[in-house]
Amino acid sequence: MTIDFDKMDGLVPAIIQDAETRNVLMLGFMNKEAYEKTEATGKVTFWSRTRQCLWTKGETSGNYLHVVSMDIDCDNDTLLIQARPDGPTCHKGTGTCWGKDNTTRPSVHFLSELQDYIDKRREEMPEGSYTTSLFRKGCNRIAQKVGEEALETVIEATSGTNEKLLYEAGDLLYHLIVLLSSKGLRIEEVAEELHRRHDPTWDAERRKAKAEGTMK
Repeated sequence: MTIDFDKMDGLVPAIIQDAETRNVLMLGFMNKEAYEKTEATGKVTFWSRTRQCLWTKGETSGNYLHVVSMDIDCDNDTLLIQARPDGPTCHKGTGTCWGKDNTTRPSVHFLSELQDYIDKRREEMPEGSYTTSLFRKGCNRIAQKVGEEALETVIEATSGTNEKLLYEAGDLLYHLIVLLSSKGLRIEEVAEELHRRHDPTWDAERRKAKAEGTMK
């Protein structure tokens, strides 16, 4: 990764984002030495423009920012660092330096992580894994399991409890992701399809295409 430290007299902005919640936590500045220390220690370190020295976030409060990934933008002069915070990022005690709580649920992004995990199972096929056994049985059996789990979900929705409904819905969603993975697809593509349908013009365009006989 080549970073252009020359544009701002040896400094580059570093945007810190929570790796789980995806919230932007703070903005700081790094020089080459701060970047190298961050890379070496795995803890975000900045250059203080007021004190004219390096400072590692959390060295006083204990609320360190543990680096997950570091990326540079297209102009090579701005860093995006995903990190896991040990506590509130702002010195005022809030989750972010904009006074916002860092409370977005990690579960919002968990389906993508689960898909990554399932895709890895499909690639590696480790022994003793239930997911591996599904892939070995093939697409037809996986599709059958989706149908079975859908039926169990319907039963709990109509005559069961909410707790059991959530349990069965989890089974349904898991097996659906396995089915998508077996076909080389991802759950994000389902989300994209739903997002496309959310457009107010989608149904009108669909009806027009159907009337013209061009609907796929």
